[in-house]
Amino acid sequence: MTRTVVLALGAGAAAVLGTWEALAAVERSRAVAALERVVEPLVRAGHEGRAPTGPESRRLALLATAALAAAGWLVGGVALAAIAAIAGPAVVVAAVRARRRRYARAVGRGAAGAARALADAVAGGHSIRGAIAVAAGGVAGAAGHELRTAAAALALGDSTTAALETLRGRAADPAWDAIVAGILLQRDAGGDLAGLLRDQAAALEAADRIGRDARTATAQARFTARLVLLLPAGAAGLAELASPGLVAGLLDHPLSVWLVVMAAALQATAIVAVARLARVPGRPRPRRAMTRER
Repeated sequence: MTRTVVLALGAGAAAVLGTWEALAAVERSRAVAALERVVEPLVRAGHEGRAPTGPESRRLALLATAALAAAGWLVGGVALAAIAAIAGPAVVVAAVRARRRRYARAVGRGAAGAARALADAVAGGHSIRGAIAVAAGGVAGAAGHELRTAAAALALGDSTTAALETLRGRAADPAWDAIVAGILLQRDAGGDLAGLLRDQAAALEAADRIGRDARTATAQARFTARLVLLLPAGAAGLAELASPGLVAGLLDHPLSVWLVVMAAALQATAIVAVARLARVPGRPRPRRAMTRER
């Protein structure tokens, strides 16, 4: 082994150790902490379903604008950077809405488990208020977070009706409407609440199984439809690779520009139509989920 190889090995090891120390220093820096504070509302929207406040939205928009502008400048220069920067606020709004919708769907999917946990707590001798607190500790995910929020409101002195109505409004899902309605109806009229909640849980689980089976049965057809929709874009890319400048040449003539615009409009219409046709029926879709903060 020559001296050059030994020095190269030592340099590589030193580079790895230096990079590790640099990463550790960056993690402890104030810049990373500030970045985490800016991004935290976006993370919270996915974990708690809460919308960012006005100042938080503005900070997220500024961060997205700067990041997209830098990426656009690296890829395509100043023009692409300007276009990408303009899209920054819209990207933030779309990301927040997507995460809140995902959270709302998770709340809906957890309704069956929450109903079963509430039934077990009621069967164990707890009151409605006590059952919510007990079930909150045994249900994971978004549904568990909503139960813990309701349990905290009850602990602070809210009435049972107010806490349940707030839970129902936040979930904004038909499954939670049925659970809350069953609890309130049993309180006024009497009856076997534990059995009612177990029946609701069984019905919700059966509906979820039917929806999963339907999605599985139509997966190939939906994938094929989406693949066909992407073929024109793929063909245009291959044509550009085979003959560079072809797309730019098409945009030089007004007639070809109009044809391209019409083709794009028809393609967008087809995408929307296929998305609606491929939607698998199941439980009623949630209302504008997590939009009401009470």
